Order: sequence, then structure tokens, then C-alpha cells
Amino acid sequence: MPPHTADSPVAAVSPEPVLVRPATLADLPALLSLASLAGAGLTTLPVDEHLLRKRVALSVQSFTRLLNAAPETPGTDAYLLVMQTASGRVIGTSGIVAKVGGFEPFYSYVIETARFESKTIGVARDVPILRLHEEHDGPCEIGSLFLHPDFRQSHNGRFLQFVRFLLIAEYPGAFETSVVSEIRGVSDDSGRSPFWDALGHHFFGIDFRTADRLSVSNKKFIAELMPDHPIYIPLLPPDAQAVIGAPHPHSIPAIKNLAGEGFVYQHAVDIFDAGPVYACPRDKIRSVRLSRRAPVREVVQSLDTPDFMMCTAAPGFSATKGPLAETPAGLRISAASAHLLQVRVGEVLRYVELKNPEAA
Repeated sequence: MPPHTADSPVAAVSPEPVLVRPATLADLPALLSLASLAGAGLTTLPVDEHLLRKRVALSVQSFTRLLNAAPETPGTDAYLLVMQTASGRVIGTSGIVAKVGGFEPFYSYVIETARFESKTIGVARDVPILRLHEEHDGPCEIGSLFLHPDFRQSHNGRFLQFVRFLLIAEYPGAFETSVVSEIRGVSDDSGRSPFWDALGHHFFGIDFRTADRLSVSNKKFIAELMPDHPIYIPLLPPDAQAVIGAPHPHSIPAIKNLAGEGFVYQHAVDIFDAGPVYACPRDKIRSVRLSRRAPVREVVQSLDTPDFMMCTAAPGFSATKGPLAETPAGLRISAASAHLLQVRVGEVLRYVELKNPEAA
């Protein structure tokens, strides 16, 4: 469940060029620092060195497999990216699970309606319910999205959120054909979730932070303890009802970004904090569908064009954002972008507009 990552209207530091690359174990201290800033709700970025180390180690193994011989069908690989400044400071992270399922299913509550009718007294009522859903065969899930508050400017948040789609576009066979995103639900600064307190707490006997942390390493306890009968929404306390399908206030910009990429609310929510679930077919995601490849034709000091996302093409992956011009012979990119990506004239990049050119 990703917490707030959108660009802030007020920046604490001057803009710097940024690079996104695969995480390594050397990034662990920086990731722990980011996790401590994120607070409750970012399930896949726990403030736990042991769990984070396992998360990064799995990503390193996954990238090794992907870059050496990209799989034709998605497996259980999980990829973690980090964003760093030109000076090398790690300021953000985002991740992808190629395919959830099997022994680690994707859980959600689907919002449905049950009809109750009495002809005797002439009353008919449609009652909203939550029905537990377990997905054992997919989908691809994006998560682990967090950007340091001081760097929420210059569309860094949008780039960190969308750069994963360039990776998917470059290696489509490695990722499931449906992509979902669980948006962080409502919780306060102390980690209290009204929805969890009203429902999950009674069956699990642990607080929201603990349940969220445990779900990273083993989801078996969810199937063992979570009731599989319908939950009648009107029977929940008003404060719990109010947050069903509601995002954390800081996550609203992330939802707007996803909508621009083609993601749609699934009338489903996270089982812990009731944050909304969004999804889009992999090949219909804007950044996947419109991305293309071309060789670098010229490196220049500056360009007066809108920003693009660009990444090195297989067999490697690193990405940045910056001005780019398309020509019949190839791409013109800035010297700053070429330096960050370590690319030369003739090498191929995958690229797409950072902002949706199809939007009005």
C-alpha cells in the first residue's frame, strides 16, 4: 500500500537530476531511513532491517535473472528500484511484483450489494457488503512507492511512480497481463486505522502496524484468521464505513496519476486499511503502450522540449527524466541525461513522454 509520493507544491531543496536503478544491498541503510519516514501503511517497505534485506536480496536475484535471460512467462520475481540524485543520495523507492499468487495470494475485499426483500411488509433494501477475495493466479502488483518529502518537486513523484512501466514495457513477458495498485488507506500519524480497529483487530488480536509488518514475510495467517463470510458494511462503526475505498489524503495525487495511465478503481479495497485497489491491463497502460525505442543520435548541452522518461534498453536497466527530441535518425538528449545513463551515441533507449500527451 503506497503512501504519499506526489510532488509537493513547496520544495525544501533545489532540483537535481535524478537516476532510477535497481536497488542493491548497499542501499539498505538509505532504504531503512526512507521506511522510517514512510510510517504505517507501506507494507513492502517495513522498518525492519531483516525483512528489508530479504526484500532487496530477492530483487537483486530477480534482476539478475531478468537481465541475463528475460523470462517468457511471469514468475515470483519482485523488483525494487531506488531513485538517487546526481550526487548519489538515495531519495526514493518503488517496486513491482511480477505475479502474486500461489502460496502468497493477493487478498482484497470486493464491494458488492446484497438485496433483502420482504413482500410481507413491502420493504426492499440493497445492503453493501465486503466479500473476501483471494487471487492465486496473478496479477502483477506495483508498490513500495515512497519519495523523500524534500524531493517532491520537478515531477520526481510522477517519474518514480511511472518508471516501473518502462521496465514492464522493456520486458513484458516477465510480468502478468493485469497490473494492480493498492493505494494507502486512511490511518493517522500514530498508525491507527479506523477500518482495522473495527474489523481486523477483532479476528487477529494485533494492532494495524504489526499486522501490516507480518504480511510482508508470510500471508498464511491472513487465510487462517480472516473471516470468509460477508461483512455487512452498515454494521461497522461510522468512522470505519467512512474510510472504505478512501485513500490517505497524501495518496490522492498518486491516484490522479494512475488514472492518467489508464488505471480504474476496481470496487475492491485492501483488507487491512480499506484503501482502494486500482488496476489496468498491462498493455493498455499509457506509458507501456506509447513507449518506443530509438538510438541516440546526438548529445547536446541543452534542449527546449518537454520532459521524457528514458531508460537503457535490454540487457540493462537505468532510467532518468529530461528533455528529448525525436528525429528521423534517432534521439537528441541532453548531456546530463547521457551522463546519468552512461550512454553514448548509437546506443538504444526506450522512452515515453512523462506527461500524458493524450490528455486534454
